[in-house]
Amino acid sequence: MTLIKSISGIRGTIGGRSGEALTPIDVVKFTAAFGKILLQKSESKKIVVGRDARLSGEMVSNLVVGTLQGIGADVVNLGLSTTPTVELAVPMEDAAGGIILTASHNPGQWNALKLLNSRGEFISDQEGKEVLALGESLDFDFAEVENLGKETKDDSYLQKHIDAVLALTLVDREAIRQAGFKIAVDAVNSTGGIFIPALLNALGVETVYKIHCEPNGEFPHNPEPLKEHLADLSHAVLRNKADLGIAVDPDVDRLVFMMEDGELFGEEYTLVAVSDYILGHTKGNTVSNLSSTRALRDVTIKHGGEYYAAAVGEVNVVTKMKEVNAVIGGEGNGGVIYPDSHYGRDALVGVALFLSHLAKLKKTASTYRAELPQYFMSKNKITLTPDLDIDALLEKMEEKYKEEQYTTIDGLKIDFENEWIHLRKSNTEPIIRIYSEGPTRESADAIAHKIIKEIEEIIK
Repeated sequence: MTLIKSISGIRGTIGGRSGEALTPIDVVKFTAAFGKILLQKSESKKIVVGRDARLSGEMVSNLVVGTLQGIGADVVNLGLSTTPTVELAVPMEDAAGGIILTASHNPGQWNALKLLNSRGEFISDQEGKEVLALGESLDFDFAEVENLGKETKDDSYLQKHIDAVLALTLVDREAIRQAGFKIAVDAVNSTGGIFIPALLNALGVETVYKIHCEPNGEFPHNPEPLKEHLADLSHAVLRNKADLGIAVDPDVDRLVFMMEDGELFGEEYTLVAVSDYILGHTKGNTVSNLSSTRALRDVTIKHGGEYYAAAVGEVNVVTKMKEVNAVIGGEGNGGVIYPDSHYGRDALVGVALFLSHLAKLKKTASTYRAELPQYFMSKNKITLTPDLDIDALLEKMEEKYKEEQYTTIDGLKIDFENEWIHLRKSNTEPIIRIYSEGPTRESADAIAHKIIKEIEEIIK
């Protein structure tokens, strides 16, 4: 059983003992702490809540809603929703903040509290520490009976989110309609099964093949949208001669495309392709995290902009985007952040922009993919043990490669002439992630295996 408290929220497996997993006690104390902090900082008593479709969602939602009412907050409950939808709803409701109940790409036994400020953006690391400290101390009072909060259920935000996407200047609904796309969708039986087909229909896509789109929380495969988990989508694309496949994670902030040949466009290339489109119409800078492909840098330079890297974590990317006034940014895991919409990863925005781009290009997805800068990534991990001193390990690796170009703003990233490698402790799982990239798959794998072997020698 696992409980992880980090910049990404409070995340854990359901069941077990308090403090060692995400139990009802943990849900209540951290929800209460976060709610109290929000109410102290805002004149609004509203807090928006939404959830993905995982099996524990209803139970966790009941706890969260009741707890927020218990501290005197008025809850706007969106029910089955998406992370970006809740992010949009918070400022639309003039709410003090929001809570999204989702463990994102984690398997079905996980759930989490993702915490949003009044702008509908993830809270900072410092604000997160305040929540954790207050939650552990339980140093606050609950509301008297006459001051209990109210719950309002609101299912209007599916349409409001779609309307907001359609209103974006660079979303070309007519071009998409004329393209006559046939699209298959795998939503891993979560809320993307509601939102993505509805968006496609609103964009004028008449032929949609639904794969695992029943929002019942019964994940038919590992919910992380990676190639090895998307065989059913590949078969659906080929069987139906579809122009494109779309896969999203359970809370619909990560977006992956599948080409008409049944091969993945590449999760790293979702942001690259959307940025290529945006930068072709809006000059400016881009941001992605240190673990994302160099292809975004290349595309940005091609369009006359500057590329910047941020530490991993959506809040870090957003902070850097605001700092450099980026027109587009995100993460290489299929996360697109478009400030003209809002500062959050949004698969609906990504779908609409990508389809607009592809429709205007009048090319197949595979033809366009071949025209983008070609890089290959190797993604590996080492499971953490309680006695492993990660900081000491990274310091030894830093000393070993001190003659190379490197940064330590988030773990250790080493940039070689043709490859790079990034070592960092995960925010969401008890592992060290080891990402590498090179001009060929072999070169990316080779540098990863070399570093992993060196790490294993140090651990011994």
